[in-house]
Order: sequence, then C-alpha cells, then structure tokens
Amino acid sequence: MKIKWAFRVVIAYLLFGILMYLYLFHMANTSIPTNLKGTSADPATFLNSRELFLSEDYSKIRNLLFFLSTPYEWLFYFLILILGISTVFEKWSRHTSRNRIIQTLIYLFWFSLASFIFTFPLSYISYRFSCIYHISTQTFHSWMKDEIIDFWVNYVTMFVIVFVLYALMKKFKKKWWLMAWLLSIPFTIFMTFIQPVVIDPLYNHFYPLKDKALEAKILALADKAHIPANHVYEVNMSAKTNALNAYVTGIGSNSRIVLWDTTLNKLSDREILFIMAHEMGHYVEKHIYFGMAGYIILTLIGLCLISKIMAYMVKKYGRTLNLTSISQISSLPLFLMISSMLIFAASPLTNWGSRYEETRADRYAIHLTHDKKAGIKAFQDLTRSGLSEVNPPLLVKIFRYDHPTMMERILRLEKYKNK
Repeated sequence: MKIKWAFRVVIAYLLFGILMYLYLFHMANTSIPTNLKGTSADPATFLNSRELFLSEDYSKIRNLLFFLSTPYEWLFYFLILILGISTVFEKWSRHTSRNRIIQTLIYLFWFSLASFIFTFPLSYISYRFSCIYHISTQTFHSWMKDEIIDFWVNYVTMFVIVFVLYALMKKFKKKWWLMAWLLSIPFTIFMTFIQPVVIDPLYNHFYPLKDKALEAKILALADKAHIPANHVYEVNMSAKTNALNAYVTGIGSNSRIVLWDTTLNKLSDREILFIMAHEMGHYVEKHIYFGMAGYIILTLIGLCLISKIMAYMVKKYGRTLNLTSISQISSLPLFLMISSMLIFAASPLTNWGSRYEETRADRYAIHLTHDKKAGIKAFQDLTRSGLSEVNPPLLVKIFRYDHPTMMERILRLEKYKNK
C-alpha cells in the first residue's frame, strides 16, 4: 500500500511538471501590449535580437525550474516518510547515543545528507543553465564550495531550531507552537543582525568601496536622505555572475550598503546612484522592520496551523507515515513539508507585500534623485544582465516575483517623467 502511495505521488509530480511545461512554453502570453510597442518598456528597443531570444528562452527554463523545485522538495519529504527512511535515521541516532543532543545531531546529518543528494540534480541543472546562458561565471569547483557551505550553514541552523522545537513538543504537548513562536522572535532578530558580518562573508569577500569619488556621492545621497552611513561596501560577485545587484542589509550597527562589483563595472555613476536611492528608500521607510514584523505574524499563524495539521495527520495516517507522535524526531519531514506548502500558499500575499514596498522604494528614488532617465537605463541594463522577462506570465508574477515587473517599473518612471 505504501509503495502504491509513493508511486501515485511520483506520477502526480510528473503530470504537474508536464502541465507547467505546457503552460510556460506554449500557453502563457508574455508579449508586450500593442500600446507599449516602441516605448522604453519594450525590450525590442534596448535588447538586440539575440538578447531577446535568450531572454525569452532562459526565462521559460528558469520559471519551469522554479515551479518544479518546490513540489520536488515536497516529494522528498513525503517519500522519506512513507518509505520509513526517516524512522531508520531516528533508530540509527538512538542506537548511537542516549544523549538527546547527539541523537538530534546524528538524525539531522543523515536527513540533511539525503536531502542534499535528492535535490542536487535540480540544483545542478539550474547551475548549468545559468552557465550556458552566461548568467553564471562560476566554476563548478566554486559552485560546489558554495553548495557545501550551504549544507553546513543550514545544518547548524537547523540543529538549533529542531533541537529546541522538539524539546518544546515533548514538554508542551498542545501549546508547543506558541512557545516556539515566542522563541522565534529573538532568534529572527539575532539572525538578521549577524547575517551581514557572519554568514554573508562565508560566501563572498566584502571590502570598502574602492571608488572613493563614487562613495562620496553615495554618502552625500545618504546624508540627503538622513541615513547615518559612513561606508559603502563592495562585494566581488563577478567571479560568480554577470547579473547586477545592490542592497541594504542588516539592522542596527551591522547595517550595510552593499554594491556588487558587476554593478560598478557595468552601470554609470548616475544609474548606480538611482539604484542606491532605491535601496535607501527601503531604509527610510523601514521596510526591513515591517518585513520582520510580517514574518513574525505569519510565523505565528503558520506554527498554529502546522500543529493542528500535524496532529490530524499523525492521528489519521500515522501508520502509513510510520509515525506514532508528532514529538518523535522522525516527524521532521512532515513538519517541513507542511511548512513548505504553507509558505508556497502564502507566497502570493507575501510577494504582493514585497512588490508594494519595491514600488515605494522606486518612487522614493525618483523623488530623491530626480533622474528618471538614469532609472530607466538602470532597469534596462538590469533586464539585459539577468536576461529577465519584462512581462512574465501571470502565475510566474503571482508566485515568483517579489519585485514589480520591469515593464511596470519602467512605465512608472516614464509616467513620472511625462508629468
């Protein structure tokens, strides 16, 4: 019976993949509206024919991989549960040690390793396509190094979360989710605080901006926006990608303004200043704090739902899933599967909120710089460097885009310019 369920789920995943392929490659309409032909939002005005073809082709592949990867993760969680593999990992941990910390470490190692191996094919395919389309400049050795760093960072982080979470499940049978939520608040703030100075440097080298004349312009802009910034940081991303980016990260004394060196190499000072004004807009309007507050609220709702769904699943399908209690660590795949499904279900809402904040930041950049021409050129260059679609399919925009489409962003600048 369990084998039949596993087979059905695999078939369902394959059918979903076929449907998404048909939608993205044959059904979705990504053409530019007739009334926008020839405007600065029309990619034909700033991309050559080869770039247009590559942009459409790569976007379809990237979008398909996005829609395949999340259900693929669910498939892993389901199979490891129903085939009893998670239970085997729990037995191994118990046979090795009676210490709960050691048991958690051992279980998580085998679980993380299985997850890494299972998801590696899709990760590698995504990496290879980014190389083929010249988005990634990263060697396989460098890419694998990042994957291994990811593995251990996630392993350590997950150990802290899982050990505390399952200790709460054992101690607070019905209200564990509430206690977990209360503890998640300081943990979230702590992780946001250390991200720029502890985690980010594991992947890339950060250093003060070399172009001191440009730094002076950025700091003058920050002063105009009443932002207490003393340094701008540069990160060596050209060894990994041709894409462009800039961002403001961290909170409190660990806040940083960061520019990718690819952005410095490919954009003019005026374009960079417009992008930095956009990032300053996030800081001025305190979007990072609103984002944290939203995350904390959604975590409360999510944990409450997870507790109820897990209790129901164990009670009704416990034998099929090889579970007798939600507090046994082998129920972790069930917890992660439900969490991932809820996050995916909430993504239209969270993406909408993010797009609203990005729109606000774009408007702030216009008012701060009064340089619409530089903004339009920057968005066009961002489209070219990332081979992005300016008008993605509806489902892609709803589930994937946490920024407005490039068509919307450029049009907004054009309308402001016409005023």
